[in-house]
Amino acid sequence: MRDSFSIGELGRQTGCRVVTIRYYEGIGMLPEPARTAGGHRVYGHAHLDRLAFIRKGRELGFSLDSIRNLLMLSERRQDASCAEVHKIAISHLTEVRGKITDLKVLETVLVDALEDCGRTSVEDCRVLDALRGGAGDRG
Repeated sequence: MRDSFSIGELGRQTGCRVVTIRYYEGIGMLPEPARTAGGHRVYGHAHLDRLAFIRKGRELGFSLDSIRNLLMLSERRQDASCAEVHKIAISHLTEVRGKITDLKVLETVLVDALEDCGRTSVEDCRVLDALRGGAGDRG
């Protein structure tokens, strides 16, 4: 197992683009790596683990601030309470459920517009009416 990685290799192993890795470094979520004499970044396993954690958190829809807090909590394993992690996760779940509710409303609007669509002319198009905010409100 290798002890160090180039930025490209780190990106390949985590599925992150190089620009994303640099962004996470720039906002302090990923520690600055060591540099070679030629100035190239050299990453270690800690970077790999941390970047994988960030990426998984993003895949689950956590905000960068939430991920930052979760990272801090995970690094304080001895004195941190899982209750703090639980609070962050519950907050995120509430947001996810809100988005699901919003998506169900969106689905209903689209289904109704498509069912009402007579596919006649653009002037009478219920899908376009829905986009204008007045499905069925033709006066």
